[in-house]
Amino acid sequence: MIKNYFKIALRNLWKRRGFSLLNISGLAIGLTAGFLILMYVGFELSYDNFHTKGDRIYRVVSDIEINSKENEANKPDWATPPVLASQFPEIQSMTRVLYLPLTVRNNHLKFKEDNAIAVDSSFFEIFDFELLSGNKKEVLKNPFSIVLSETASKKYFGDENPVGKSLRILDKSFQAKVTGVMKDIPENSHIKAEMILSMTTFTQVLDKDLDNDWGNYEPYAYVLLKPNVNVAQLESKFPAFMQRNFEKQMEASKMYVSLLLEPLRKVYLHSTRGGRIVGNINNIYIFSIISVFIILIAGINFINLTTARSMERAREVGIRKVVGAGKTQLGFQFIGESVIICILAFLISVILLILLLPYFNVMAGKTVSDGIFSDPYQIIILFIISISVGLLAGIYPALVLTSYDPVNVLKGSFSRGNRGVFLRKGLVVLQFTISITLIIGTIVIYMQTNYMRSQKLGFDKEQVLVLETNASSGQKAFQDAIKKLPGVVSTSRSSSVPGRNNSEALSELENSEGDLIQTVVNVYFVDFDYLSQLDVELVSGRGFSRNFASDSTSAMIINEKAVALLGYANPEDALGARFNQWGREGQIIGVVKDFNFNSLQQQIEPLSIRIEQTRLNLVTAKIRPEGIEKTMDQINKQWEITFPEEPFNFQFLDELLDKQYRSEQRFGTLFLWFAILAISISCIGLLGLTAYSILQRKREISIRKVLGASVTKVVNLVSLDFLQLVGIAFLIAMPISWLIMSQWLKDFAFRIHIQWWMFGLAGTTALLLALITIGFHAMKAAVENPIKNLRTE
Repeated sequence: MIKNYFKIALRNLWKRRGFSLLNISGLAIGLTAGFLILMYVGFELSYDNFHTKGDRIYRVVSDIEINSKENEANKPDWATPPVLASQFPEIQSMTRVLYLPLTVRNNHLKFKEDNAIAVDSSFFEIFDFELLSGNKKEVLKNPFSIVLSETASKKYFGDENPVGKSLRILDKSFQAKVTGVMKDIPENSHIKAEMILSMTTFTQVLDKDLDNDWGNYEPYAYVLLKPNVNVAQLESKFPAFMQRNFEKQMEASKMYVSLLLEPLRKVYLHSTRGGRIVGNINNIYIFSIISVFIILIAGINFINLTTARSMERAREVGIRKVVGAGKTQLGFQFIGESVIICILAFLISVILLILLLPYFNVMAGKTVSDGIFSDPYQIIILFIISISVGLLAGIYPALVLTSYDPVNVLKGSFSRGNRGVFLRKGLVVLQFTISITLIIGTIVIYMQTNYMRSQKLGFDKEQVLVLETNASSGQKAFQDAIKKLPGVVSTSRSSSVPGRNNSEALSELENSEGDLIQTVVNVYFVDFDYLSQLDVELVSGRGFSRNFASDSTSAMIINEKAVALLGYANPEDALGARFNQWGREGQIIGVVKDFNFNSLQQQIEPLSIRIEQTRLNLVTAKIRPEGIEKTMDQINKQWEITFPEEPFNFQFLDELLDKQYRSEQRFGTLFLWFAILAISISCIGLLGLTAYSILQRKREISIRKVLGASVTKVVNLVSLDFLQLVGIAFLIAMPISWLIMSQWLKDFAFRIHIQWWMFGLAGTTALLLALITIGFHAMKAAVENPIKNLRTE
């Protein structure tokens, strides 16, 4: 019997191969797109899940109250973690993680490693990063011990075993001994490193006071709790701990710190405190919805086309009933045919996934999956989804057709009724509601991304070359040398540039009432030419000048946000206000217009700018656009002369700023492609339904033509019903998309406003695509010879 069902199914597929092709291709494309998104969502949700003790690992974070204002920090200070671990038996072990740029040399090889960290010796006991060689308890115990990833090992030592060999790091006089090699850290880890240096290098050799450095918030910290520890109870003991150990420091600085524990598995997606590598849970929610929507659209297509065609088989059902077929047998027949089609779609989908996954990984900017077969559960889930769609699509025609009286069916007197028509119309409306919502979302995301990339930031970012010199002794000589090059317009030195991390300083600033108040402000250390080079606008006072000797030691410039923080009504009122910051005292001499030194996702924060020669580790050069390659060669040659031991690494400021929005650009690109797929799948379904509708109405259309109906009237007759459905979908999609995208935009401090034309463009696009889809079959039906149809119908 099953063999017979299979034969009939294949015969019906071949008989209506056009419909079958639309059915299978639409479903296969939908399954592929939906499953790619599900793979991406699953990957994002898997961050840090590979650590076997992950449920007991927590990141130590701080709430810092200064002048009655609370600031959220994603790390504690240097001194707290070791003391915390020593005084609480609930804590099994602790490690700090310090990210640092590391210059590494081995013979003729020299590289600037931006992906290096320094950690405490318990690091490999807490985290499950796999060591290929070395003892996890010993590899990071001694100063100047270093563990390499497999990639770094091959980079510096080729196929040789690096353990026991040395690398020159930091200053060329320091030798680090390779004590271990680890597997490359998995992609789905928020802690990333190619090289891991022992923390004792800093705490026991380079800066022996670091473990007592309270108030310096530089390394992240993680603790591993013992099994069955009540986290809430442990956190409740932290205030007394802080008072017991750091009361004097807090009172002296007027900086009151509360410690909290953040679960490791929530750091990447759920933390509001940020970090080196963070995800966006709202994007995950949106992609999850899109995945369900695309699979739903594909399923609706399949169900629509299957139910529409099922009425053609009413006479077949009547004959089979007369010769003894029961409802169960007929039901299995229809469900089985649907499942067979879905299995074919599943097989095509698997092939498409194999072909498209490498490109999808590139679009996502990360290796979401090494291959569809790398995780057997992925194939199983895809197969279950395919079979589920087949079952749902087969149940409706099975129930309806098997309920007909065979006598009435064979007489041709049975009524099709409106239930199936209403169902199909409802499903078309749902399809296009989803598609139009995605089109509106794509427009909003594109406009927001474009806004961020084109927004005036308050400074000149074009043709600015940024070089990191680590404040080495040859920095000034290098700056003076490249300043003389014909292709260089200007040069300056600083501690940071917009788009890079900058320091925050606990400072005392004079407010509008004449009181020195403590507050945390961002701080830039610059030279005399920095502000003019970036064309930062001065709104009050003056800039730094070589004509004033005191500017090098006791002058500060602040931004408008800092003026507002201090309570001054006008920037002019802040001039002459006193400051005390990191051991330097003086007066505010100028106020600059607010500029975006952080991402546009963040509000502009209070900023202080000072001259301090010892903290200037960057050289920036404004380059003429003409002959830029020649200029870069000349700068490179000068670098080799001045810093022969340092690799020549550089960035252009506009590219550095553009990196801030790379994740949003990738999100927008993925969203665009999946929106295109969703509308394409909807149009495939509409194409099939239009063809079927015209097939059913051939006799009616022919009679109308014989009675004088024009081609235009026939096209309108066929198209109007479907276009009305698209119009209804548009009305439903507008409020839904507005709510979703308004919520998404809340993540950006600087954002666009959703405007009426965005809805109009989406609606017009959907109507045009629907009209083109319908118009092909409508025109074909309108120009056919009516006499031929009336003879054959």
